[in-house]
Amino acid sequence: MPSIRFLAAAAGALLFAVAVPASAASSDPLAETVAQGQQLFAKSTFGGAGRTCDSCHVNGGKGPGEAGGHPLPSLENAAAIYPRFSQKAGRVMTLAAQIRHCIQGGLGAQPPAYGSAELVALETYLASLAHGQSLDMGGAPK
Repeated sequence: MPSIRFLAAAAGALLFAVAVPASAASSDPLAETVAQGQQLFAKSTFGGAGRTCDSCHVNGGKGPGEAGGHPLPSLENAAAIYPRFSQKAGRVMTLAAQIRHCIQGGLGAQPPAYGSAELVALETYLASLAHGQSLDMGGAPK
């Protein structure tokens, strides 16, 4: 005869299994992270003066943009060309460092910390724009 402790544990496990929606079991973490990054890109001001990444990098970064009267290239190959040496910064910049630089300088905001869920989501979103392009470290933005 099963013990009461065993029955209680089994009943709790069954309740948990029933309470978890079927969609949670079949979720796609990569797609969720891309969607989170896209949302941050389009909507988050990161505590700045009301501007978002999409304010300068229009159309979700998929087309040319403009900041302060200066043209900006599309971000469609950004993930493929980093890391790269930045003449202006005088050092090698990773994609994460470039994102943080844009948020701090371009948006006048507090960038997400290295390794944070927000920064990883932004990097993942930009990588999704590349659609499998070959790496071209140090290459030029398109």
